[in-house]
Amino acid sequence: MLSKGFLPSTLPGDPMPLVAEWFDGARKAKAQPNPDSMSVATATPDGRPSVRIVLCKKLILAPGYVVFFTNYDSRKGGELAANPRAAAVLHWDAFGRQVRLEGRIVKSPAAESDEYFASRALDSRIGAWASLQSQPLDSRKTLLKRVASEAARFGTHVPRPPHWGGYQLWPETVELWIEGPFRVHDRARWTRVLEAQGDSFAPGPWSATRLFP
Repeated sequence: MLSKGFLPSTLPGDPMPLVAEWFDGARKAKAQPNPDSMSVATATPDGRPSVRIVLCKKLILAPGYVVFFTNYDSRKGGELAANPRAAAVLHWDAFGRQVRLEGRIVKSPAAESDEYFASRALDSRIGAWASLQSQPLDSRKTLLKRVASEAARFGTHVPRPPHWGGYQLWPETVELWIEGPFRVHDRARWTRVLEAQGDSFAPGPWSATRLFP
């Protein structure tokens, strides 16, 4: 269960353990529907934004990033390929908690994507092959035909499509918000610098500050 109260008087040096505590608490509680729901915003190189809800499937405390999975050929996949930055929000209104993340994006290693794909329900794995996500569709009948065709093609052994997998969002900024009475909320922001290191990043130390709500 999520604890009540506000942020510590002395802000922790690393926000990710608090993010993990809130995330785990929301997932264990029955009061919060869809606790994994995470709004992810992307933008084209010329600054045209779009946002949608995905599922936050992993939170890695050290070195500090979150993971979601999707179709790489979708609109968000195209925008992330051209502009590999994103912002995300986890909002647990049942507990008056919100986490905001802003940072850099890299694709998950193939093994991470394979492992999660294999854990999905059979129908979901078939759907990943059948859906040409974000492309025009003339009718639902066409989609159902594609689902039936892919189900017949693969049976129960459905490999991960090459166009489907994970993304890691490495935050450069984390903001935590706790609802307070009469809009006297509690809010703080942590920032760090990420140095590119191959297909990953070497993070610098966090710097924390409180914010007016």
